[in-house]
Amino acid sequence: MLDSSKDFSAFSAMTPPGEAVAIPAPGPFSLLIFDWDGTLLDSISSIVECTQQALRELDQPPVPDEQIRGAIGLGLRETVERFAPGCDETLFQAIVETYGRHWLTTYCHQPQLFPGVRGLLEDLRLAGYLLGLATAKGRKGLTRDLEATGMGEFFLATRTVDEARSKPDPQMILDIADELGVTTDRTLMVGDTIHDLEMAHNARAAAVAVCSGSERRTTLEEARPLVCLDRATELPAWLSPEGG
Repeated sequence: MLDSSKDFSAFSAMTPPGEAVAIPAPGPFSLLIFDWDGTLLDSISSIVECTQQALRELDQPPVPDEQIRGAIGLGLRETVERFAPGCDETLFQAIVETYGRHWLTTYCHQPQLFPGVRGLLEDLRLAGYLLGLATAKGRKGLTRDLEATGMGEFFLATRTVDEARSKPDPQMILDIADELGVTTDRTLMVGDTIHDLEMAHNARAAAVAVCSGSERRTTLEEARPLVCLDRATELPAWLSPEGG
């Protein structure tokens, strides 16, 4: 079961000085783990455009946007395999390096938080939820995004693809839950891809899908989330006794 005293201490440590400290959240969940791109950050179109730019520069065959969107959320190797199957190490490195160059020079400056995300995280923290982040981004990219958006203060624990196996392997969720002293039956994963939902199922955690990112609602529903929301900002209403 949940070690409430441990979780409450961790939460209190993250509360800004002078701000009221919430009691641990009621209800079935204590820990909410969010995906980043497409869930909290409106970055999917930028990722697709950057990928297409890299492929064109390397004279690779054209790939449908939908195919690239479907690979978002996986690790680098798994992602490249989706649109360059069987590529050798030289081509793999060329794609990764070319994508990274275009991302850093142009596309990383385009994504913005979805409207209402800061308020969402503030409300959830004050309600007593522990907040985590699990992303297919690398650590440098996530650090850059969190600094640019000012969202780092909200997350007690984060995991990137540099530190854990790629989704849908459950390691990211298991690591975060273990770090914060929460069992996975008290953990809810919130994400916009089928990889997020399958990761939750593999970790024996619950999952909520949001339709703001790279997957269609019908695809997400096939992974059997508890609910498909239009956007993450609808989560508090769903978590409330009347909505959940």
